[in-house]
Amino acid sequence: MQWWETPQPGDERYRCTVWQAASLLLAYPDAGHRARLDLVERAVMELPARLRDPLTEATAALGRLDDLAVQTNYVDTFDLKRKRSLFLTYWTDGDTRGRGNALLGFLHAYRDAGVTAPQDELPDHLAVVLEFAATVDAKVGALLLGTNQPALLLLHDALAEIGSPYAAVVEAVLRTVPDLPEARAEAARIAAQGPPAEAVGLTPYQVTVPLESLTASLRSTGSLHPTGGSR
Repeated sequence: MQWWETPQPGDERYRCTVWQAASLLLAYPDAGHRARLDLVERAVMELPARLRDPLTEATAALGRLDDLAVQTNYVDTFDLKRKRSLFLTYWTDGDTRGRGNALLGFLHAYRDAGVTAPQDELPDHLAVVLEFAATVDAKVGALLLGTNQPALLLLHDALAEIGSPYAAVVEAVLRTVPDLPEARAEAARIAAQGPPAEAVGLTPYQVTVPLESLTASLRSTGSLHPTGGSR
């Protein structure tokens, strides 16, 4: 695993830009994909090179793919292999009943901040977490990302292993959180042993958290809504 630099002084004022850009890049490449690439390219110009370069690398690589190719690449990368799951709690809790409680932690964090997670997506989807951190509560969002740093490290390594442009996106996110030795040790342990596994039936999370889909891709942006109503 690569050793990530500790965030530099002044990075805090840039991290929301990194998180929003990463959220947009990790969304399913639907009809708005090209517009999101253009938006990210413009937004990241203000960032220091150490934060900007991974994101511009990703936008350039994704921009070279035509619409069908980028959609196929996204599905092949994230939807067909759990080893490259965007659902953060999968890495640490696997297919166990404990994952339901971990998902509840994300839901409570969102609700305490006055928003609700999208109904068609699990609350631990990395793009959802990044959008929350960028647009709702940076402090709590940073805590969620830091707590789930082992998952981010494992995801990055899995993406880098296949030469995916999305590895650079996760790299940029990792550069916004402190590189904690204990997180790296936990990631190494999970890499050696695999995520926890437990035979809990076909719908293991519905007893604790009534969420229907474990594999849906994030299809739209602006997915977090104020608890008082839709944006």
